[in-house]
Amino acid sequence: MPRVCHFTGKRTTTGRKICYRGRPKYQGGIGLKISGLSRRKFKPNIQTVTAVIDGKPTRVKASTRAIRNGLVVKPLKRKYGYTRKQKLAAGEA
Repeated sequence: MPRVCHFTGKRTTTGRKICYRGRPKYQGGIGLKISGLSRRKFKPNIQTVTAVIDGKPTRVKASTRAIRNGLVVKPLKRKYGYTRKQKLAAGEA
């Protein structure tokens, strides 16, 4: 699976790393010169989480920004006993 967030669409992007040499003009030099350009990748922080999608728990990849902002709805981990309605229905039957 690609490194793409299911909710926000964040994905790996590309850019450049720039290396400079020289002294800045404000420090008395003749200015900074670019001495190297190299390609690099910016990778988002993608986590595999279990989220409720269309009423079913599904494992998806989501960015941490989506998880923190509440876009990911996680399923309940446990069902704690009967609910009140279930207890009443069981008592009547």
